[in-house]
Amino acid sequence: MKLHELKPAIGSTTAPKRLGRGVGSGLGKTSGKGHKGAKARSGGGKRPGFEGGQMPLTRRLPKRGFTNIYRKEYAAVNVSALNVFEDGTEVTSEVLMNAGLVNKVQAGVKILGGGELTKKLTVKVEKVTASAKEKIEAAGGQVEVK
Repeated sequence: MKLHELKPAIGSTTAPKRLGRGVGSGLGKTSGKGHKGAKARSGGGKRPGFEGGQMPLTRRLPKRGFTNIYRKEYAAVNVSALNVFEDGTEVTSEVLMNAGLVNKVQAGVKILGGGELTKKLTVKVEKVTASAKEKIEAAGGQVEVK
């Protein structure tokens, strides 16, 4: 069997509906849409969440909380992930990005205290947790917060 000999299984494909091709086709005149109404019109149908004029659920439920438009998102990196670097490396957000530990630097990088660190590193990032700072300094490294 060759690529040009391949065919779909019998009955697995059907011909498309040919709408508006005369009364004898069974799909002429109104093209299977019936008479009038929202669904018969172009661009017709109901929007998502429409409940036939009844007050929609999204408007019946109480609203809570707020979104802080000044919130800063930090890319999080655990201390254990820093073991990929050699001893004495200066770790910055650019270095972390090049190493693939951070996808995108939003407001900066935050080092978290998960895991253990065995390398002596100089870490220069935007934020560091207290436990992460302890572990980096215990391994003989330094922490500088930008």
